[in-house]
Amino acid sequence: MKKVLIAAMIILVLVIAGGWFFMRSMGGAGGNMPGQGGGMMNGGMGMGDGGMMGGGSGSGEDMRNDSLGEADKPLPIPPILEDENPDPGKAEYTLVAKQGSMEFLEGKATDTFGYNGNYLGPVIRVKKGDNVSVKVKNELDEATTLHWHGLEVDGEDDGGPHSGIQPGTTWNPEFTIEQHAATLWYHPHLLHETGEHVYKGLAGLFLIDDEESEKLDLPDEYGVNDIPLIVQDKQLDENGQFEYDLSMHDVMMGLQGDTIMVNGAINPYVEVPKGKVRFRLLNGSNARIYQFALSNGQEFHQIGTDGGLLEEPVKMNSLMLSSAERAELIVDFSGYEEGETVELTDQGMAFMKFVVSGEELGPKEIPSQLVDIPVVNESMAVRTREFVMSGMGRNVTINGKQMDMDRIDEQLKLHDTEIWEISNEGMGMMGNNMGMAHPFHGHGTQFLILDRDGNPPPPNERGWKDTILVEPGEKVRAIATFDHKGLFMYHCHILEHEDAGMMGQFTVEE
Repeated sequence: MKKVLIAAMIILVLVIAGGWFFMRSMGGAGGNMPGQGGGMMNGGMGMGDGGMMGGGSGSGEDMRNDSLGEADKPLPIPPILEDENPDPGKAEYTLVAKQGSMEFLEGKATDTFGYNGNYLGPVIRVKKGDNVSVKVKNELDEATTLHWHGLEVDGEDDGGPHSGIQPGTTWNPEFTIEQHAATLWYHPHLLHETGEHVYKGLAGLFLIDDEESEKLDLPDEYGVNDIPLIVQDKQLDENGQFEYDLSMHDVMMGLQGDTIMVNGAINPYVEVPKGKVRFRLLNGSNARIYQFALSNGQEFHQIGTDGGLLEEPVKMNSLMLSSAERAELIVDFSGYEEGETVELTDQGMAFMKFVVSGEELGPKEIPSQLVDIPVVNESMAVRTREFVMSGMGRNVTINGKQMDMDRIDEQLKLHDTEIWEISNEGMGMMGNNMGMAHPFHGHGTQFLILDRDGNPPPPNERGWKDTILVEPGEKVRAIATFDHKGLFMYHCHILEHEDAGMMGQFTVEE
C-alpha cells in the first residue's frame, strides 16, 4: 500500500512539473494577462485609480511597432455607410462580404476579406428607435455569417452560427434599435471559422446615437474629434500574407501577432485638434489582451463601456481591454503646442501617433454627469446560473461541455432577470493560477457586473457590458434582463477557443 502511495505521489509530481514546463514553453507560466508573460504580453500588471488598469506600461521610447520597418502613414477613417432609405426612423443598408487585397507591406499584396471594400467594413450609424434593414451579400467562395456584437435583437436577427450565408446569397435581418447610445461592432460567427474570417478582415463598427447622448457636450465631429480606433494584431509572413496556420501555441493561447494595426494601418498617425478628443476604442484582435496607455503617462477619461456611456467619467492613466471589449475615451490635447506628438502604447510599445494641429475644437469641459444607469437590485433576479470556463487547447469547455449545434444548454424565459455567475477554473498548478484569462461574451443582452470575487467592480466597469474578462481563479457575477426571444450563444471571445468549442447555446422563450 505504501509503495502504491509513493508511486502515485511521484506520478503526480511528474505531471505537475511536466505541465509547468509545458506552460513555460507555451509562452510563460503566467498565461495571457498583461504582466504574466506570453510573448508580446510583457510588462507589469497593477490596479490604478480607475480599476481594471495596469500600472506597468512603461515608456514607449525604447519599444516600437517597427518589426516591419513601415513608415508612419495617415490613419484610415472607416466611412459611414450610406442609409439607402430617406424616410426618418427607417434605415436600410447593404453590406457585401468579399475578397480583397491590401498592401500592408510596400510592394507586397496581402489577400484579405472585407465588407464593401478590401479590408474591414464601413461604420453603420443608427439612432435609438430606428427600424433597420441590412442586406448582407456573400461574395466570398465560402459560407459566412454576420453577428451584431452587443446589439439587443431577436435570435433570428443576431447572426450566430445557425444563420449561415452561403456563397452568392443574401441574408436580410430587420430589427428595431431599442437600446441607448453605444459603440458596438459586427463580425462573422460561423462555426469553427470565426477566427480566420475576423483575422482576414471581416469586422466593422456599429454606432448607436440617442437624444440623451446628443444633449451632452461631448466631442461629436466624426473623424475629427470623434475617432474610431479598431486595434488588431497580425502575423505577416515574408510575402506579406496573413498567417492563419494555427500552431499548438495558437490553439492554446489564441493567435497573437507581432505587429499591431489600427483601422488596418501599421504605425499610423492622426491629426487631432487642440482640445478634447473622443476615441471609440475596439479590441478587434482574435485573442490579445491590451494594456493601453499614452507614451508620456498622461491621464485620460473613460466615458463609455461596451454597451454605452458610464454615469460619470473615470480618470485613468492605463486601460486593459480583452478581445471584443470596447471603451470610449476622452484625451485632452489642449496643453500641447502645434506639431507636438504623443503616442498610444500597449505594454510600453508605441503603435500609433497623435499629432496636435493648431485648430481648437470641441467642448472646454467634460460633463461631470453622463447618463443614469439603473441601480441593481439582486432580488429582481429569478435565478442564478453558473458558467465555468476551463480546459486547455482543443479541450476548452464551459460547464464541462463543448459546443453542439443540436444541443440547447440553457433555457430562459422572456423578460426574466437573471444573475450569471461566470468563473474561470484556471489550472492551479503548484499553488499558482497558471491558466488563461477568458473574455466571456453573451449574446442578445447587456450585463451589469455585480462583483468580482465578492468585491464591487472598478469604476470603469460600472456600465453596460457584453464581454467580461475573467482572470484565472476568478468569479464574476453579472445581472441581465433577457427581453429578446430566440436562440443565442455564450462563449469565450478568444476566437480560437470559440472555434475549438468553448461555446454554448441558450434559448429565450415566452
